Amino acid sequence: MLQLEARSAASDWMRLASPPIAVALTILTGLVIFALLGKDPLKGFEVFFINPLKSFYGVTELLLKATPLAICAIGLAIGFRANVWNIGAEGQFIVGAISATGVALFFGSITALSLLLMILAGMLGGAAWAGIAALLKTRFNTNEILVSLMLVYVAELLVSWVVFGPWKDPKGFNFPQTQMFEATALLPILLEGSRLNLAFGFAIVLLAAGHVLLTRTTLGYKMRVAGESAGAAAYAGFSSKAMIWIGLLIGGACAGLAGMAEVSGPMGQLTDKVANGYGFAAIIIAFVGRLHPLGIGLAALLMALFYIGGEQAQQYLGLPGAISKVFQGLLLFYLLAADVLIRYRILWVRGPSLTDPEPSAAARQGST
Repeated sequence: MLQLEARSAASDWMRLASPPIAVALTILTGLVIFALLGKDPLKGFEVFFINPLKSFYGVTELLLKATPLAICAIGLAIGFRANVWNIGAEGQFIVGAISATGVALFFGSITALSLLLMILAGMLGGAAWAGIAALLKTRFNTNEILVSLMLVYVAELLVSWVVFGPWKDPKGFNFPQTQMFEATALLPILLEGSRLNLAFGFAIVLLAAGHVLLTRTTLGYKMRVAGESAGAAAYAGFSSKAMIWIGLLIGGACAGLAGMAEVSGPMGQLTDKVANGYGFAAIIIAFVGRLHPLGIGLAALLMALFYIGGEQAQQYLGLPGAISKVFQGLLLFYLLAADVLIRYRILWVRGPSLTDPEPSAAARQGST
């Protein structure tokens, strides 16, 4: 029978291997799901994983979809490194989008400053929303996981109110959306013939900056120490409250920037479905990427493929749009399962067989 045995030390090899193992198991399980739904597994694999990459436009759409995911995830990863658990990036994404939309609607015709003001508004909005959790944590010792998560629902109600109420487009045929942004409030397109915009450059810069922050700065060192040992951080004189504020504000600002990039990029307006689960998906991306900027970039591409593949499966296979969330859930489940092998190894232990001779009474007595 199989048995888990504790390792003498955590396995660095398994720490790197568990994400690829989780991805492989997710794909294999996906093939089984396609078969159970009455679809050809190979056809399902082609539609879900290959079709989105067949053309230049498809690749740019993948990069476009991965952009807000990577921006959110790198902000969360910085906080997670300091043991600050910001689970509310979805709400911070929404508030950042609302803040940027406010600037676009009221100052969209200011050519030189519109985008800069929208970027600042998005980042400040997301950071302010995360700051609520930081304030309650440092002042009243509330649980930042629960507070940041509950604030997601407040943000969802807030965006519903503005698009159904004061910012609703009077010419929008009663849809919950704002009017389209002016051209001066839209991010510039990077590649002609695609929708890939300047936000992709933001993602690259933030991933590089995150790497420098975590590995080349004193602040990054303090955050890593605080994440690995709160006792050691306290002994060294590192402020735990400062780590909480920094971790949550950076995560909130990045999520808010991602929200700004979404409304100022492919959407061009604000709707009540602006977040699309990006904030929650970013949590999975951060851990699949092992909280490392390069890993986060690759994991964001994979998650973007799940989103686009789900749309392709819905269009060409007649599957429900929720199939992409099934793949996201499978990836997280298998990652958690594979992570067990970092500290434990699987052993095959031979149990007693029916054909084995029963030990004699003398042997049993001697063994005792």
